[in-house]
Amino acid sequence: MSSTPEGLGVRQVSRASLAETVTAEIRRSILAGDLKPGEEFSLRTLAANLGVSVIPVREALRRLEGQGLVVNEQGRSSYVAPLSHEDLHGIYRLRRQLEPEIAARSCLVIEDAELARLAEVVGTFADPRLGVDEVYDAHHNFHLALLAPAATNWDVTTLETLWRAAERYIRLAFSARDAEPTEHSRRGHAHGELLEVFCTRDPDAVTAAVLHHLHDNEEIAQGALA
Repeated sequence: MSSTPEGLGVRQVSRASLAETVTAEIRRSILAGDLKPGEEFSLRTLAANLGVSVIPVREALRRLEGQGLVVNEQGRSSYVAPLSHEDLHGIYRLRRQLEPEIAARSCLVIEDAELARLAEVVGTFADPRLGVDEVYDAHHNFHLALLAPAATNWDVTTLETLWRAAERYIRLAFSARDAEPTEHSRRGHAHGELLEVFCTRDPDAVTAAVLHHLHDNEEIAQGALA
């Protein structure tokens, strides 16, 4: 792990914004690759680069550790959590335990109007003009909308934690494939197929489709780490 005492890839935030804004900015830097996996930073250096005191930075690092993005070692500098095949597989192993079951219940109660709205959203996945931020946001919102009708607050909290942990991997995978001519149409087709199965309102078919979708996404993300 390399130490970077100066010039960290974060932008200054106003002193009026506390832990939430500091958390968002450090998280943005990690997801954008400005703070790289394994990169060390001290609390005081990071606070100076952000233009705030150490108090909101300490809270932000605690929150980001809970999201799997930062490692805080007692008495030592913090560092950006490394990317690994094992961690990625662990994230998807847990997602496969939760998402298919929720989806199987959701397909029975999701409203026709919502399915129609999501059919329009699917078109954004095939738009080559979209950047990785827009693609990921659309991807996140699409999957949340499919599961939300049958998800409890605890389900959503757990899923959001897993999705945040997977986000660096998914963004890396999307970015690596953006130059491929067929990638945008592939994304649209994959999510269109998933939505079509939801429209059948067949829980067994939905379970199988979600498992297949998760398997394909993990394979793509694992490939980006190779």
